[in-house]
This record gives sequence, structure tokens and C-alpha cells, in this order.
Amino acid sequence: MNRLLLNFSILFCFSVTNLNAQQRYSGDSAKDCDGLYKTDLSPAFLYIYNGQSPSCRAFLIFKSQPPYNSVHTISDLMSSDPLELAHINNVSASTTFPTNKEVIVPINCSCSGQFYQANSSYIIQNDSDTYFTIAKDTYQGLSTCSSLVDENSFSASKLKSGLNLTVPLRCACPTSNQTEEGIKYLLTYPVYWEDSVPDVSKRFNVSQNRTLDANGFSKQDPVLVPFTTILIPLPIEPLSSQTIIHLPPHVPTFVNKRPKKQPRVVIGLAAGGSLLVIFVVLIIAYFYKKLDRSKHQKDHRKGKKQYVLPEVLLAGLSDVDRTLKFFTFEELQAATNNFSSECRIMGSIYRGVVDGRALAIKKMSTDVSKEANLLHKINHFNLIRLHGICVGGENCYLVNEYMENGCLKDWLCTKNRSSVLSWTQRVQIALDVANGLHYLHNFTEPAYVHKDIKTSNILLNGDLRAKIANFALATSSEGKEGLFAMTRHVVGTVGYMAPEYFATGLVTPKLDVYAFGVVMLELITGKTAIIEHDGGEMLLSMAIISIVEGGDVNVKLCEFMDSNLCGSYRTDLALGVTKLSAACLRQDPTSRPSMDDVVSILSIIQSNSQHWESSNVELAFK
Repeated sequence: MNRLLLNFSILFCFSVTNLNAQQRYSGDSAKDCDGLYKTDLSPAFLYIYNGQSPSCRAFLIFKSQPPYNSVHTISDLMSSDPLELAHINNVSASTTFPTNKEVIVPINCSCSGQFYQANSSYIIQNDSDTYFTIAKDTYQGLSTCSSLVDENSFSASKLKSGLNLTVPLRCACPTSNQTEEGIKYLLTYPVYWEDSVPDVSKRFNVSQNRTLDANGFSKQDPVLVPFTTILIPLPIEPLSSQTIIHLPPHVPTFVNKRPKKQPRVVIGLAAGGSLLVIFVVLIIAYFYKKLDRSKHQKDHRKGKKQYVLPEVLLAGLSDVDRTLKFFTFEELQAATNNFSSECRIMGSIYRGVVDGRALAIKKMSTDVSKEANLLHKINHFNLIRLHGICVGGENCYLVNEYMENGCLKDWLCTKNRSSVLSWTQRVQIALDVANGLHYLHNFTEPAYVHKDIKTSNILLNGDLRAKIANFALATSSEGKEGLFAMTRHVVGTVGYMAPEYFATGLVTPKLDVYAFGVVMLELITGKTAIIEHDGGEMLLSMAIISIVEGGDVNVKLCEFMDSNLCGSYRTDLALGVTKLSAACLRQDPTSRPSMDDVVSILSIIQSNSQHWESSNVELAFK
């Protein structure tokens, strides 16, 4: 039977036409686990068969990490010949490599249906392993979560130590164009924190343009996402002299403990006008507003999925919030016209009308108990409200309040809108988000971290007031023995992720503070978290910080401000927001302000903005 399947696969490979002139870079989507990219024939799943060669010799780069730090253990993990691995790395078969040393792994890459892959196997080591962590951490992005789910019959919720998984490794064979140019091999390179296309190309003695072309890049220095892969086209086999030992990414020194409750520390904004000096005085006198206090793993299966909410969750929802409704699937079908495209807001979120009230219905193919458990405990105007929940056979549904004006990202990025956000509206939105985070960090028990603050997760109601949504990644910041939590499941969005979280998996409220700093910059500039710069791409945060730390701050900042504002703001107020953003983006998390500090400062900026705006209105009517 296996031979029959193999023959069919090979026959299929020979019958496929040339699908791609080159592969395309997957970006962050390679970390997704939903498997949709297979049907889309996307390199986010595996590299696509290009119609040229059904099999070839290829190479991977693996960074030595205990317990996979020797010729024997690495070749066993990758199902590679240990003698070939030792030979190409110019070491003996008994060698143990230094930690983070790049190791060249020779493999046989073959077409399997519509994709290239080299199969290995992995025996699950402990019960905390997931498809995501195996792909990202154990195999360093050389496999993908989606391909693991597709290749194995084990449910994601039932993985346990001792199970033997098939692991599809990412590889590809040269296209006809590459072969004509003298390219004989493709090296799959897992991106590390500080990597760039120019640096990696230079190290492997390859033309930067060839590397860009091999990965479908259109920019000269594109942003690379760690734990994804790029292909390096090689005319000869890779050399051990081209490999390096990676230094750990820069992680600031700080104490890994939850701070005790202390009086609020006032952050001094650098002088940029008389108002900024007054800020410090006003912040000291600022009184806290009293707030009311209230107390992933993805289940993938081949074929259909059936979800049952845990009894503990059901009991908790009933006891804590009796107004929460358990919708029937038929109710949601009727509310959304059977989940028609006309009712789709974005992605898997639909607008539905139940008993005359508009609601946002989030369709999920994963267990929603974690997100629902958090949402039913929180109660704050600036956090999206959960109205109900539904289990509908193959999916779960969260029924949230409906936000008429959509997400903040659309308001900032959509060109030629009939209306744009004014300066005071933007400051109010920033204050709304800050208040929501302040509540989440200080008025929930235990303290929670959102972990995915970005403009697409900030929704606006009919009055353009902001609420934070999408708590799928939210987690407690409390770890063992009073320490902050640590995680191996590092997920987020490029441009918003704090450096210490990406490097170490440390979970603290300062992750949200960092991401909020980026959101404030997007609000005042109208730009995205990643911007074009000198023919390449760079982080918006880096561009703004260079302005704040350089000379002629006011002039350079005006050039970066959103043109839609047309000067309808006070320069000193814009500078105040910018410097507050820069404080939130400090590399050392302990030197970032708390959300309490941020709320205090933004409240003052908002008050001054409203006074300035009302003064202008009065002058206009005189």
C-alpha cells in the first residue's frame, strides 16, 4: 500500500506543471496551525513543488541546542546520515557542537503531492509538547505547525510523551531558471533574531539579488521573522567555514520578579516645551480614577471536529455571570444568514442580529475555554464584552458586543476615507486603550497580559471610543514562587513584540506597554508598524526613536506626522505623545512606564488637547 501511494505521489509530481518560478517567503503565517495554507498552495505550509525536479539533494541549517548538540543527536532528529553530516561540517562523528553553533544538515528533498518535504520523525519528550512548540522550538521553524497537524493523526489536545510523530522538514529543489544560472542546491535557513538578507547572502557567498529572487522578495532588505525560513541558492555545497555561532539576542538585565505594590513613579518627559515641564508637576498631583474590580491549545483533527466545553468552564460561567447567554447554533445561523459572506466583518468574524441587537460572532476552530474564561471575568468599558458562547459541532463561537466603526487599523491605513480621526479623537483612543490595559494589569486577579496589542485588535464603537479585543493570547503574568511567568510558546506580531519576550519568553505587563508604544506612534503618524525606508523596510519604532534622540526634533517629527491631521494639533502635545511612546519602547523593560503612569500623562495631554480645540472653535466663531 505504501509503495502504491509513493508511486502515485511521484506520478502526480511529474504531472504537475510549473507552479512557481521561485518560492515565496511565508512570513509570520508559517507559524499558524489551521492548515488552510495547504489548500492555498502557500509556502506558509511547505515549499511548493515547482514542476522541475521531483527530488534533489538539499541542505538545512540547524542551530545546536542541548540535547540536540552532537552529530549523533542532530542527525537522529533530522533523519540525516550521521557520516555525511560529520563530513560536510568538517568534524568527527563523535563531535559535540557549542550551543547555537550552526550545523549543516544534508537531506534528500522529495515532492510529496504538491509540496516538497524531507520526512523525519520525533518521539514526544514530555506532555507539554505541542505541534506549535515542536515546529518552532525543537525544529527551529524547519517544520511548520500546519504540516505537522496534516501529517499526523493525533489530535492536538491528545499529544503526550512517547508518541511518534512524522515531521515534514521544509526544503525545495532549484527551478529551471535557477539551474540555468548554475544553482545546484537550495539551503533552508531558519531566520534568527538579528538576521537580514544582505548579511546571510554575504556569509554564504551568494548574490543578494539571487536570494531575494529565490524567496519572492520585492524589496532589497525585507523584514525577516525569526523562526521562519528563507532559501539560499547555492552553486556548490555549503561550507563549514560559512557557518557561525550565534550570540544570544540582546536581553536587558533586570530582576525577574513581580514588583511589590509601590507608590506611582513619575516619569519625567524630556523638555521639549514649557508644557512638558508642567506635565511633571501635574502628574504628581494627579489622582487615580477609581475603577470597579471584578473578579491555545488548538484541537486539530483530520476530518470533522467536535468540541465540548469543559464542565468547569460551564459551571464558572453560570456562577460568575448569570447574564451570559448560551446560544444555540441555529440561533447564530439565523442571525448571520447561515454565516453568509454579506455578514462577514473580517476573517472569521460575522455580524449577527439577535433579538434586534447587533452582535459580533467570532467563529473558531479551536478550544475557546481559555479566552471565554478571561472575558467573563473582566468588566471594563475599554475591554470588549462577551455576551455569550455557543458550541456548534465542528466549531465554537464567542458572541461579543458589536463595534460599529470597525478596527483602528482600517481608520489609519485606509486611504481616501470620507472622514478621518482628529487629533483629540486619537488622543482619546490612546487613553481608552491605556485605561483598558491599566485595568487588565492591575484590577484582575491574577494580573493578565494581553500579549497581542495592535491596531487591528483595537475596535471603535459608534462614538469612536476604543475597546481592546481578541484575548486569544492573553495569559496571567504570574509564574511560580512570585516570579513572572515564562513561556516556550512565543507568538505575536512583528513590529509590536518586546525584545525580552521574544528572546526569553518572559511574560510581564511591560510586553503590553511596549506594544502600546507602537500603537501610539501609529495613531499620530498614520503609518504602520513596519514602514518603507531607503528601498527596504524598517520598524516605525526605530525611525521615531532616532528622531527623538537626534537634533531638530520638532522639524523631523512634523515630517512624520499623519498628513490627514494637516497641522490641526499642537506641536508640543504631539512631541509629548512621541516622547511617551519612546519611553514605552525602551529596551530595558524595567525602565518602561507602567500603564498607570501612561494613563496619568495621556489624561493631561487629552485635557490640554480638548482645551486647545475648544479655544480654536471659539476663535472661529468670533
